[in-house]
Amino acid sequence: MRLATWNVNSLTARLARVTEWIGAHGPDVLCLQETKQADVKFPTEAFSALGYESAHHGDGRWNGVALLSRVGLADVVRGFGSPEDARGCRIIAATCGGVRVLSVYVPNGRSLQSEFYTVKLEWLARLRGMLDETCGAGDPVAVCGDFNVAPDDGDVWDPAKFVGATHVSEPERAALRHVEAWGLTDVFRRFNDPGVFTWWDYRAGDFHQGRGMRIDLVLLSAGLADRAKAAAMDRDARKGQKPSDHAPVIVDISDG
Repeated sequence: MRLATWNVNSLTARLARVTEWIGAHGPDVLCLQETKQADVKFPTEAFSALGYESAHHGDGRWNGVALLSRVGLADVVRGFGSPEDARGCRIIAATCGGVRVLSVYVPNGRSLQSEFYTVKLEWLARLRGMLDETCGAGDPVAVCGDFNVAPDDGDVWDPAKFVGATHVSEPERAALRHVEAWGLTDVFRRFNDPGVFTWWDYRAGDFHQGRGMRIDLVLLSAGLADRAKAAAMDRDARKGQKPSDHAPVIVDISDG
């Protein structure tokens, strides 16, 4: 299975880039975040023409998540079904090729003093709760998306520049570790050295200057993690005209 995740920062603006990328890289499952579309606007037919089933959860504002699969798409669940859903359409789950796949868009947090920071920590706690409630030990599970957390200092271009900022604070990292403690592994760093990023601010030439963060993650349950054979960030997708500020992350998993 080739599993990929990409925060596209408006599918309306970047549909052509996404369909072109799919044609070039052929993911079996693609998790999308920040579609910024309502369900009625989601381009189901465009993806169907490429051989993908799709499911979307969005209200047309700043969030929105989706799953595309060419290996089956069953038992779709949109949202947590809890008060955390009031913070936007940020999670969708489905079974694809025998794997329970979750596409997640974790709240940003804004600042350590913001109420949204507390919301972020609560949202991550609810994600762990969902895993506890809906997935069993030994189940093949993949949690993919924009976590808005850099797991450690090797995932930011200069740790000193982030002191007192979100995305790197210890409570956020602890909340992410709590999610992983369900039985998930961040496989990307097995295949990549520190300093490989997935997001760069549009401003001040940050992409070209290498000032980025790794906040887009693929977390795999034990059986899947053991079979991961490659993981990469597609830097070329961050180039060209009107790119997303995120690059896709791809993980290849061998057959069981």
